[in-house]
Order: sequence, then C-alpha cells, then structure tokens
Amino acid sequence: MGNSQVIGIDVGGTAIKLGRFTPDGHCLQSLTVATPQPATPEAVLAVMVDAIAQIDVDNQTMAIGVGTPGPADATGRIAQIAINLPGWQNVPLADWLEAKTGKPTVIDNDANCAGVGEAWLGAGQQFQNFILLTLGTGVGGAIILDGKLFVGHRGAAGELGLITLQPDGPVCKSGNQGSLEQYTSIKAIRRRTGKEPAELGRLAKAGDVNALAFWEEYGRDLGTGLASMIYILTPEAIVIGGGVSASFEFFFPAVQAEIEKRVMPTSRMGLQIIPAQLGNSAGMVGAAKLAWQKFRI
Repeated sequence: MGNSQVIGIDVGGTAIKLGRFTPDGHCLQSLTVATPQPATPEAVLAVMVDAIAQIDVDNQTMAIGVGTPGPADATGRIAQIAINLPGWQNVPLADWLEAKTGKPTVIDNDANCAGVGEAWLGAGQQFQNFILLTLGTGVGGAIILDGKLFVGHRGAAGELGLITLQPDGPVCKSGNQGSLEQYTSIKAIRRRTGKEPAELGRLAKAGDVNALAFWEEYGRDLGTGLASMIYILTPEAIVIGGGVSASFEFFFPAVQAEIEKRVMPTSRMGLQIIPAQLGNSAGMVGAAKLAWQKFRI
C-alpha cells in the first residue's frame, strides 16, 4: 500500500518514545510521554495505548514494533524481564497490544532495536558485522552479523553490558558481579564520581584535570570490556551510543589504546570505533524496522 506506515516505540525507565514511520525510515510524527511511576507492565501498557491513539489518529498504521529494557523471547512476543522496571517478568506485551490496538506487534530488547536502527539509518549502514553498545542508565548491546540481528537460540543474546569485568566488583542486578555495566553506565559514573556524565563532559571540555583523568580511566575500563567482544566477534566496527556517548571524544583515546594493548592485530585489523548517529531515536527507529521486517508489509 502506498500509505503503509508502522509505529516504532521505545520504552525507557523515564520516557516512552513513539514514532510513525514510512518504509524508507521517514518519521512522519513522533511523541514522547513520561513513563508512569511505578512503571508496572499494566501502567506502561495503558500509557502506550493512549499514546498510540494520539500518534495514529487516522488509523493509517499497519503494525507496531516495541523496544523494551530487557530481553524478549525468541518469538518477539514476551518481555521476559526488565531488571530496571518493577514487575516485568514474562509480560505478554505483544498479545496485550494486539488485543488493544488490533495491529500485529513485535517486541525486542531496546538495545537490539537501537542496533537495528543504526544498521538501517545510522552509523552501521556501511557495515555487515558490527556491535552496538548503549551506555545509558544501564549498558545494553546489540550484535549485527552478516547484516542481521543476532539474538541467540532463545532471543536473549547480546547482553554485552553484563559480561564480567572484575570478578569481585559491585553486584549487578543481573546477579553478576563487577559487570561492565557496573563501571560504564550512568549509574556507575554517579557512584564513582558523585557527578552526572554531562557535567563531567562539560568539565573535561573546560580542561578540568580531574574530569579528564576520570574519562581516561573510564575509557580503559570500556576498552578492557570491548577487548573480549572483539576476540569473540572480530566486528568491522563498534558503535557507541547511549547518553554517555556525548563524551566520546574524551574517552575514545583510552579505549583505542587499551584495545591496541590487549587485542592481537589479527583480531582488530581495520576495526573502527565510532559514535552512534541516531541519538535518542535509535530504539524507536529500530523498533519500526523490526515491524517492517517481521510483517513484510
């Protein structure tokens, strides 16, 4: 159909972002609403249904894609768990939305959606094999292999932020200790410095010695975590997104140096480490793309 459109939705801990998209990725309309607190599945569903009605007044859309903060099942129907949202365990979100809207719905992990978005319209366009790391409240990841999202046999692969960095480090909500997320997320930066990442970015820009030293240490930690991923996947590129990526220029040199130190040249030949391009809309864009792919409208 000439007027076929889909809705892409990114469910976050503080905001829910929705966009109405054409097949070539043009966003016709977008809307951001506050995530209800507490963000129980029922409360989030009610807010989503209301927002969908606002963004799809003429009922032009054919399908819905949703990114949720945690792994989905392999069929793209169930939000298995969201470690930063209360009460999210095996939530049949696709069924719920289909019942409320009458539109076929697919769901996936928010970082997977961001990876698909960057592959489609962002920094991953020229690569068939890359990984995306989202450095936000938590740290998410996505793996694109041969141009396709890799989700593993049960749908939960690519939880790159939950790999172990320090065996005896801070406890992670995942159950792991000293995960990469515990050193590189926004929460971790607050814990380590008492400051917000944006403030540390401003200080670094102004030449503040302590802030510059922090970003160097941050880059070493991130590079150490990435070294493991590079040995396993030898990607063409690593795309760095999420809120912390705003300070990319300050931690990138240390990331690069750490990788050169730890990774054999054979595993990192031609590797590019680049910032993401779609910013906060990556998850919403990727969710829309997943809807196109799933339902081949």
